[in-house]
Amino acid sequence: MKNLTKVPFGLVGFALLSFLAANLHAQNPSERRADSILFEKTFSVKLPTVKTPVFKKDTFYVEQYGAKPDGVTLNTKSINAAIDACSKNGGGVVFLGGGVWLTGPIQLKSNVNLHIKRDAILLFTKDKSQYKLIEGNWEGKPAVVNESPISAFNVENIAITGEGIIDGSGEVWRLVKKGKMTASQWKALIASGGVLSDDKQSWMPSESYKKGDKAGNARNLKPGAVLADYEPMKDFYRPNLLVIANSKRILLEGVTFQNSPAWCLHPLMSEDLVLRNVFVKNPWYAQNGDGIDIESCKNVLIENSTFDVGDDAICIKSGRDEAGRKRGMPTQDVIVRNNVVYHAHGGFVIGSEMSGGAKNLYVYNNSFIGTDIGLRFKTTRGRGGIVEKVYIANSYMKDIPGDAILFDMYYEAKDPVLLAGEQRPEPKAEFKPVSEATPQFKDFYIKNVVCKGADKGLFVRGIPEMNVQNIYLENLTLDAKTGIEIIEGSNINIKNIHLVTSNTNPLIFIENSKKVTIDGFKSAKKDNMLLSVSGDRSAEISLKNAEIKVSKTNVEFNYGAKSSILKTK
Repeated sequence: MKNLTKVPFGLVGFALLSFLAANLHAQNPSERRADSILFEKTFSVKLPTVKTPVFKKDTFYVEQYGAKPDGVTLNTKSINAAIDACSKNGGGVVFLGGGVWLTGPIQLKSNVNLHIKRDAILLFTKDKSQYKLIEGNWEGKPAVVNESPISAFNVENIAITGEGIIDGSGEVWRLVKKGKMTASQWKALIASGGVLSDDKQSWMPSESYKKGDKAGNARNLKPGAVLADYEPMKDFYRPNLLVIANSKRILLEGVTFQNSPAWCLHPLMSEDLVLRNVFVKNPWYAQNGDGIDIESCKNVLIENSTFDVGDDAICIKSGRDEAGRKRGMPTQDVIVRNNVVYHAHGGFVIGSEMSGGAKNLYVYNNSFIGTDIGLRFKTTRGRGGIVEKVYIANSYMKDIPGDAILFDMYYEAKDPVLLAGEQRPEPKAEFKPVSEATPQFKDFYIKNVVCKGADKGLFVRGIPEMNVQNIYLENLTLDAKTGIEIIEGSNINIKNIHLVTSNTNPLIFIENSKKVTIDGFKSAKKDNMLLSVSGDRSAEISLKNAEIKVSKTNVEFNYGAKSSILKTK
């Protein structure tokens, strides 16, 4: 594989980079190793080693335990019996051949490789009574949830492999927003049953779901309450399709995971996880339909996989607010490479539940096509947690409805691309005391980004008391409606950027930010406003080697910003 550290600069590079992006995901092992060495040299880092499980060759056929692949027989007991027998025998392969295997929840045990043949569908029942309420986790906090279709707790050496399909029957669990449906789809959904929210803007599968939705904090485990107290709202407690917690040496390879009730894949507080050649698929409108949420895990490899989901695709988390800080387990030593993301709220994402922190994240050779936001880093006051030492190279994007690259410390739990009629309020710029609940984004190194089509090229928004800081971006070609917006940033460094914009005035907007350096700037919009600086806290702005010459007519200073803060060369 050719050296990719020097991305072609300008529009002429788009065609070549599209070809490279398409071929990076079909690399052989030697090519992947060459790219890993190049990545390590580029950033002067050492990639972590992720251990993979090894299994005995003994094979346990689920038919021998009474299972039938007829799509009618409920095989819960039979599949779990095969898994138990395999694990007790020292491990091996539990094999699902061709057919439709209808089942309730299954639980993986140590030393078991659940292998699903290409013509097999592991289909989870729509009968919610098969899933018992348990004390689990929801978006980074302890919560009441229904049992996950697939789970594993406190195990070692497990896998799900093959080329078959795992379907979570999420359509019977999820809320659906009217704004995400066509008129005919909405009509058909209502005709299928269920109930509407009081404002008629959301469909819910049952009155039980609606009761939980209206209760407010219904998932919280209340002191003195027992699980039976939550039964009237059972349908509201949507499970994640797969949860693996407190486990080691995990392999997910080749399988399609689809149609999850909530998040699709949720490894939690686990170590040595490999996700390889997997397809993660949810409807684009799936509420909380994330691809994979890696929470408080260590030593993770995600490679050669494809995501087409309803929420964030590849997401780094570490617990929410005080509960996450008390756990104190950052997600760290993660490699994300050679993946393709289609629809998702974000392609590669950190947050917003990152209260335990995240560090040593290595992301390279990924493509985002039609993803709402390409690189999405989000948090908000109250989270706390430090996200640092993030290294990203060779990100290729096309048709991004939102921002190509986003850092936002005012996350408000709304879709990044608003539905018709929705509005996004502007936050007030007010200082608040720094505490353990103050989040931090710092020390990000991003190289070689090409985006063909976005609403905005780069958006950075920190908070007054804790700016987004120490961000290094190099070799960017961004074709977007608007260019660069930096608010409450500190030590933001951009080197070699080509902006291709359609309606930008100004090309670069900076507000209450300091130590912002742009070295090597290119744009065809030479008659537009080049730079607008706002705010009396803005300082030490440097614009060097710009193709457009700075003049009194293309630079402006507003709301207390002084012209003396700008240095040009």
